[in-house]
Amino acid sequence: MSPPETETETAAAATRASGAAVLPAALRLGPVELTVADLDRAVAWYRRALGLRVHRHDATEAELGDGTRTVVILHEDPVARAAGRHAGLYHYALLYPSREELARAALRIMATRTPIEGASDHRTHEAIYLPDADGNGIELAADRPREEWPPDLGYAGGPAPLDDESLLATVAGEAPTEQVGEGLRMGHLHLHVGDIGEGLAFYRDLLGFEERANLGSAAFVSAGGYHHHLGFNVWRGHGVGPPPEHTVGLRHWTVELPTAGDVAAVRGRVERAGLAAEPVADGFLVHDPWQTAVAFVPAASPSSHPAADVRTDGHGA
Repeated sequence: MSPPETETETAAAATRASGAAVLPAALRLGPVELTVADLDRAVAWYRRALGLRVHRHDATEAELGDGTRTVVILHEDPVARAAGRHAGLYHYALLYPSREELARAALRIMATRTPIEGASDHRTHEAIYLPDADGNGIELAADRPREEWPPDLGYAGGPAPLDDESLLATVAGEAPTEQVGEGLRMGHLHLHVGDIGEGLAFYRDLLGFEERANLGSAAFVSAGGYHHHLGFNVWRGHGVGPPPEHTVGLRHWTVELPTAGDVAAVRGRVERAGLAAEPVADGFLVHDPWQTAVAFVPAASPSSHPAADVRTDGHGA
């Protein structure tokens, strides 16, 4: 006997039956917004370890990126506790514009003696994994040329160890730099969820991402044939619930669509499914079944590019 469908799965099935459109191929990801316990400590870590530039630093919030585009927005909650066994952020991936820029990030990590948790070659992209000062998971990644991606996108065989000698050889003789170069973007998100089927019902069938792989304990979805814009897993346990209040981690992530009409189309699917679409500047925000929030905004929205100039309010740049 099959288990009863959740409300999300029932709504997604109705959306699927109505011939729902997939998300635009030109989709890209905007900033992630994170909760940290100590803002000054977090900003100092991102500047030192990753070379991010501070676009804005107020009393309780900071925006960081490459000087032209914000990729991370930090919010301070002094009583926030470390993440535990619940849904939420596994990691977010900062995507470098070239293999050489990823190698420069590796040089910076070595020069600052920043601990890492691993490094992998996924065949579609190379990656280095590390936690920030609050334990938020980060992947530093550089895509291989799309024509080199294997037909299975690397999911069938799993990742190989990163060839760090080959990577570092691309910048042989260079000294570490203190700041990241231009071109850094948000590459993808990977989340902890409580159920893969329910995650696919929400992110694939309702929102419109296309399934790239389902490994049973993890699934990967994207738009436009990308290897993945989003992954989600049950590695913290099947059936885990939302994070408790005052927890370090993801506040929300951002999907930028080409036009306001594209955003309205997704919002219509969300509202027809009976889910709340909370207004944000030029777009809306919706929560998945584990209360992880994603915002949809037009790519040209000022809110998706909040740092046109680099400035601070009483803090170092």
